[in-house]
Amino acid sequence: MANDRKKPERRSDVPKHIAIILDGNGRWAKKRGLPRTAGHAVGSENFRKIALYCRDIGVDYLTVYAFSTENWKRPQDEVKTIMRLLNRYLHEAIDTMERDRMKMKVFGDVSGLPESLQTLVAQTNEISRRYEGFQANICLNYGGRAELVQAAQRYAEAYAAGEVTQPLTEETFSDYLYSAGIPDPDLLIRPGGEQRISNFLLWQCAYAEFYFTDVLWPDFSPEELEKAIAVYQSRDRRFGGVKA
Repeated sequence: MANDRKKPERRSDVPKHIAIILDGNGRWAKKRGLPRTAGHAVGSENFRKIALYCRDIGVDYLTVYAFSTENWKRPQDEVKTIMRLLNRYLHEAIDTMERDRMKMKVFGDVSGLPESLQTLVAQTNEISRRYEGFQANICLNYGGRAELVQAAQRYAEAYAAGEVTQPLTEETFSDYLYSAGIPDPDLLIRPGGEQRISNFLLWQCAYAEFYFTDVLWPDFSPEELEKAIAVYQSRDRRFGGVKA
């Protein structure tokens, strides 16, 4: 049983920040003759398992793409199911965050979410401020281009109001993103077979290593995560320079 799994050892050789595009829930369900909503339910539980595994092996941040600004175009019953699952997951997270030593933050336009979800997001933010430790970031109603536009608008407004006087740099611009204060992802993983980043963390993933796999998200196990980490460790990360 999954609960019998031996807790992995904390390591120093893992990426400090991993980002994952949660792709393939609907196809996973279709392959089994189930409604797409069933795939989202299994995918939601898998997020919990992978997040705890990341925490246990020494990853500091996990950022997942759960619901994009474009996902509102999906069938209404599917969207409602996703919102219901998010609501349930955040309720459970509020009960277990301090026990599991897991902070949680939501990236995206929270104002576009149902009011009940907005309340839960605010509660998770409050709990997260109480302690230090592993942090899971969930991108909801998120789009990378929209994030960049919003950040530019916020900086322009602050500059016009005299709240900032320094010239705009990459560092100061990063302070206006949802991910302010969080290091950029080292590794971006996309299960599901597609090989694109779909408007996800466009600024933050400038130097991330990309890993694509055909494994659908509900089947993406800790063993599959270790495969991605092994590939990451084999890469020569020069950040545009040349190693001696």
